[in-house]
Amino acid sequence: MAHDERRLEVLRAIVQDFVSTNDPVGSKALAERHDLGVSPATIRNDMAVLEEQGYITQPHTSAGRVPTDKGYRLFVDRLSAVKPLSAAERRAIERFLDGAVDLHDVLGRTVRLLAQLTRQVAVVQYPTLSRSTVRHLEVVQVAAGRLLLVLITDTGRVEQRVVDSPVEVDAQAVPELRALLNSAFAGVKLADAGDKIPDLLETAPSHLRGLVTTVSTTLVETLVEPSDDRLVIGGTANLARGNAMDFSGTMRPLLEALEEQVVVLRLMGEVDPSTVLVRIGEENAHEALTGASLVTVGYGSAERPLGGLGVVGPTRMDYPGNMAAVRAVARYVGHLLAES
Repeated sequence: MAHDERRLEVLRAIVQDFVSTNDPVGSKALAERHDLGVSPATIRNDMAVLEEQGYITQPHTSAGRVPTDKGYRLFVDRLSAVKPLSAAERRAIERFLDGAVDLHDVLGRTVRLLAQLTRQVAVVQYPTLSRSTVRHLEVVQVAAGRLLLVLITDTGRVEQRVVDSPVEVDAQAVPELRALLNSAFAGVKLADAGDKIPDLLETAPSHLRGLVTTVSTTLVETLVEPSDDRLVIGGTANLARGNAMDFSGTMRPLLEALEEQVVVLRLMGEVDPSTVLVRIGEENAHEALTGASLVTVGYGSAERPLGGLGVVGPTRMDYPGNMAAVRAVARYVGHLLAES
């Protein structure tokens, strides 16, 4: 085994031991716990080189070593493969998510499931409306001069708006309006839908024109992307578990960043369904996340990514396990929403 390969094995062993015990790792413990095939003296030399290269460091109060951000990065980059979840774990994901009744429930269950599987903080982004298509527009008369407009997207997102009409609405005109709106908008991307409204006002039959004009402002508000993309967050209590992070130094700013959502959403904006992204410590440009790692992936198909999901936690985390969980859950959520 080449020196570099052997040092990588030593680094892997240090990462695994530190993640599982939270204790700095010494050469003696490594020699006892791992079959590295070399003497403790060689392991000590390898550790000295790894420390010199910046992959591990010695906390001032301990004789052992801990991985640095650079060490975790090398460990993640050199994972030969992310181990797939077991059949039982996959069945559990399926059972838990299949019980969902609508999009809100799917995403709520997804964060609970991810937080349980990884014991980290789970984050899921709502499907962004600009990537969605209009599946159906429902119009319901709720009073003589009041209509309820319901937009249903192909991603399962539902937006409702009440429209007050200055004149009493003819009940006969409601199904006609519904048919007109659906022929104009069904199957249209939300990003393009707003442009169709002026045409609709011009081409509507004269007896419906007043009604179309009444609902047009609400249509614009409903079809044009609202700026407040949303995140669902679960498992924040996991941050406090087992002294996971130094509260004042790292955890408080992280919790504040999660509450603000903008920081995490910005990172989520870069997700892609085919790649699990891992950002470690200082690689997270935002100072609140410099003590944390973020494991994210897109959900939806490669042609149509819908949003992102992932976990946030201390840099001392089970990267292979978390990457496998995030990937498996994203895949399943993607299938589920494609079918809905």
